[in-house]
Amino acid sequence: MVRVDGRFARKCKDMAALALVCLSSFFSVLLLACIIIYVFAKGFPVITVSFLTTVTSVLKGTVGIAGNIVNTLYIVVITLFFATPIGVGSAIWMNEYAHKSRLVRLIEFTTETLAGIPSIIFGLFGMVFFGRTLHLGYSVLTGALTLTLMVLPLITRNTQEALKAVPDSYRNGAIGMGAAKWYMIRTILLPSAMPGIVTGVILAVGRIVGESAALLFTAGSGYLLPKPGMGLLHKILEPGGTLTIQLYLSMSKAQYQVAFGIAAVLLCIVLAINFLTRFVAGKLDVTTKT
Repeated sequence: MVRVDGRFARKCKDMAALALVCLSSFFSVLLLACIIIYVFAKGFPVITVSFLTTVTSVLKGTVGIAGNIVNTLYIVVITLFFATPIGVGSAIWMNEYAHKSRLVRLIEFTTETLAGIPSIIFGLFGMVFFGRTLHLGYSVLTGALTLTLMVLPLITRNTQEALKAVPDSYRNGAIGMGAAKWYMIRTILLPSAMPGIVTGVILAVGRIVGESAALLFTAGSGYLLPKPGMGLLHKILEPGGTLTIQLYLSMSKAQYQVAFGIAAVLLCIVLAINFLTRFVAGKLDVTTKT
């Protein structure tokens, strides 16, 4: 009888724990759904073709975010241009060449510490070092270099974990067949770890798109479209406010409808990035297995 009561008590505890887990999951989904529905309900009436393809102009009487969308694309591309090769290269060196030395442990501790630093501190450092010391001023390039420091730990750690997940039999087999180490890394390890690497890069894009505090100090708030020709390159050295910066400015000016419209666009971008992450990772995983 005691044994039956003990089993019944354990079963009740398991059911209670399962109920709490299900309730927590339901609350998380409900919270996300409420935020998405509320923002979309407020923002979708503002989103029009003119809103997405023009810039704000008092003379023309237009309100648009085309310049901010272009600035966001500039920031994303330039940041990934610097951060991706450095992050992937650092992970390859730490995982395949340096092994478990004190230097590697120090670098891993450093990257984890960098990942926990508030973004506004990165913005302060970027403004002082890139903006004033290197005389880049408030510009798209200053913002991109600052965000490079922010997303570098994310790309490095994801790449390192992806490389660790590759079985050692791949390495031993390639070296046993006489392959050089770099050839083995380039042709076997990197393709096998590609799903994890791409996932890290796409997650970094999501953080870049959603960042605002660091860019307030570095990129400025310019919203004009770049001029054709050489203006496309010169835009890198000009101030450029992203969507998150414009959202902040709209809220500070009590332009709530415009702010909700920008928020709806940002939510669409973030959701698209998350779906793209799952899709690309799944496709690459299937490709590597076949």
